[in-house]
Amino acid sequence: MTAPLPPSLAERAARIKLLIVDVDGVLTDGRLYINAHGEVSKAFHTLDGHGIKMLQQSGTPTAVITARNDPAVRARVEQLGIAHYLCGEHDKKAAYARLRGQIGLHESACAFVGDDVIDLPVMVRCGLPVAVSNAHDFVKRHAAYTTRASGGAGAVREVCELILQAQGHLDALLAEYVR
Repeated sequence: MTAPLPPSLAERAARIKLLIVDVDGVLTDGRLYINAHGEVSKAFHTLDGHGIKMLQQSGTPTAVITARNDPAVRARVEQLGIAHYLCGEHDKKAAYARLRGQIGLHESACAFVGDDVIDLPVMVRCGLPVAVSNAHDFVKRHAAYTTRASGGAGAVREVCELILQAQGHLDALLAEYVR
């Protein structure tokens, strides 16, 4: 059994029908490794990936909105079966509005995980704005929840489990692993 969530956070998380995440600083630690040929590589945490899979298994789709257009990210998105991948989106507010329009969701049904000020136009509009623990302080001030884990180190898993717990799915999903 997991510890109870604060009531206001539980209410927000229970309404979530779509989890949207940023990439650099959220799914990764924010560092870019650039080799002599100018190629970029990134590291993704498997805990985050499994959290996304568990959330999808419970019926909640996932999305990525990122300013970069990176083949490594595209590959990870495909590996995880993330339904909506919006890359090269410097105007995240507009991308968010398009995504919600395509899916037909109210803002209160969307969660967004971010780390930097470019994420705030979505965070201030969604139902559950989340900042990773190593986010910019100004971003944290606009979050309903700040993760204990850092970006790229299990923060997205933490958010997935928070949503699953608020929706009453977490304990049953975890229990499957010890049967």
